[in-house]
Amino acid sequence: MSTDASARDARRNWQEWHEQRVASVSEPYGPLSLTGTHWLADHPEGRIPAVPGIWTDEGEQVLLTAGDEDGVTLDGKPFTGTVALAADHAPIPASRVAHGDRRLVVIRREGLWAVRDFDPHAPARRAFRGIEATPYDPRWAVRGRFRPYGEQHSVRVENADGRARGLGLGGEIVFALDGAEHTLRAAVEADGSLWAVFADATSGDGSYRFRFLRPGAPADDLTVDVDLNRVLLPPCAFADHFICPFPPPGNTLPVAVAAGERNLAGA
Repeated sequence: MSTDASARDARRNWQEWHEQRVASVSEPYGPLSLTGTHWLADHPEGRIPAVPGIWTDEGEQVLLTAGDEDGVTLDGKPFTGTVALAADHAPIPASRVAHGDRRLVVIRREGLWAVRDFDPHAPARRAFRGIEATPYDPRWAVRGRFRPYGEQHSVRVENADGRARGLGLGGEIVFALDGAEHTLRAAVEADGSLWAVFADATSGDGSYRFRFLRPGAPADDLTVDVDLNRVLLPPCAFADHFICPFPPPGNTLPVAVAAGERNLAGA
């Protein structure tokens, strides 16, 4: 295949990726529909404003107590009584607890329980006009290398909700741009793919304050494709109620990465 044909394919693939991404975030239960993350520790009496039922932290599970007046469904059926709940890991539409069109999703972070409220009628979803993204440019697609740590590291970083939490890191992605070497500390996902939270010279001035890079899993020789054309806005760019981690120390690039997703359209 000629160089020109390869470039056209890369641009077309990027455009398809971008269109799929816009469609995904604007789905009825995509990130734009999150209207609240309610930590049970902040509501020791069990009553969460605007969320039906009584939710109590029982250590390794959450107890939900609901009456007829709450209008709650469990596994698609009207529910009254008390049920023990674990953290939801299914896709949002398949979460166990609902109230009309809303999905009430149980999550756990560092031993703390919360209920997330996803509403397809959320104002942010109605106001969505798209994602501002820079068209594909081959200069931002490079081959890098993953340097795994000997053991898992964890650093405390501030999150978008103002609380500090642990961020697990499995190694470093090393790559070069315009002849200069750069390093990003990265987590290793369960499927072996990598995830890095980073800022750069455009952060807060032309791009959102930080973004995500999600390369695939490294090859057997630990090389990895670093395609900055596909950097992502974090979920908290779409709704204030996500708890995205800020970049760990060392993950602020000194260059302007004018690539990938930059901001919400109209932001």
